[in-house]
Amino acid sequence: MEGWSIVVLAAGLGILALGALFAWLHLRKRRDRGAPPVAPSAADRLRRGLLATRQRLTAQLDAAMGRGEGRELLADIEEALVAADVGVSVARELVTRVRERIGRPVDARSVRQALRLEVEAALAAGEEPTPAGRPWVVLVTGVNGVGKTTTVGKLAALHAAAGRRVLLIAADTFRAAAIDQLNVWAERTGSDIVRQGAGSDPSAVVFDGLKAAIGRHVDVVLVDTAGRLHTRANLMEEIRKVRRVIGREVPGAPHETLLVLDATTGQNAVAQARAFTEAVDVTGIVLTKLDGTARGGVVIAVRQQTGIPVRYVGIGEGVDDLRPFDAPQFADALFGSE
Repeated sequence: MEGWSIVVLAAGLGILALGALFAWLHLRKRRDRGAPPVAPSAADRLRRGLLATRQRLTAQLDAAMGRGEGRELLADIEEALVAADVGVSVARELVTRVRERIGRPVDARSVRQALRLEVEAALAAGEEPTPAGRPWVVLVTGVNGVGKTTTVGKLAALHAAAGRRVLLIAADTFRAAAIDQLNVWAERTGSDIVRQGAGSDPSAVVFDGLKAAIGRHVDVVLVDTAGRLHTRANLMEEIRKVRRVIGREVPGAPHETLLVLDATTGQNAVAQARAFTEAVDVTGIVLTKLDGTARGGVVIAVRQQTGIPVRYVGIGEGVDDLRPFDAPQFADALFGSE
């Protein structure tokens, strides 16, 4: 009888142990299923954002490299770069530098490595200015539909995350929707905002905003402006007036003038950059919608043909998808290894 009791007891303990094991596995499965996904790194997000450009460029480069070597290979690669909207002159210059870097014989592997290094060098720029004075004023401009207001909102989020107090000035008074949209961004980022009704004088709104920024000891002021065609002289004169008001109220300002460009417009972005630079002395470029185009080579074209540094790139709709530009990361996202 005692033997049977021991057997029954052992069996019961075994069943309890199995039950506990199954319960633990079930809880672990539920916990793993509900765990938040690991956030991708900045480099991974850029690589994903440039996927369309990378796939198109890689396919063309691979085709070129599969057809031949030497001079013919470099000529085909130049065509591939032009197709990615790098621009004819910039593509030719890059290929010349690649040839000088690798010498001969020319092979596919050395060409890809040299291209990555030359693109990185072409995009290199000094460090982005760090807000030093108070207030640090940033004027944001560009043509219609490039995403200026959204860019201003995302910049506010970046500065707020760095612990700076931000004030937004809604100087796009031609669109009531832009004023409302900027107000939403102010609430979302915890920023102050100065706004007036649609149709107000943009310079007057900027004047009031800067007075408020000085009085409230704000760290960063972001000025949203109306979209304007770079070919319209009267509209360009208006942005010059806004800039003069900023300089009069805050000596030395604007400390940065950012031009927002839509990467999907390709080479037209270069023409816009040149026109706006003549009007308002652009100090930095923000390239949006890189994730929606296979023409990401325009980043290289804008940098090389205007000399203006690229400060930020937009690779998605999320608030964190406006990324400070990093030349090595960009070059690796286009030409680096998987």
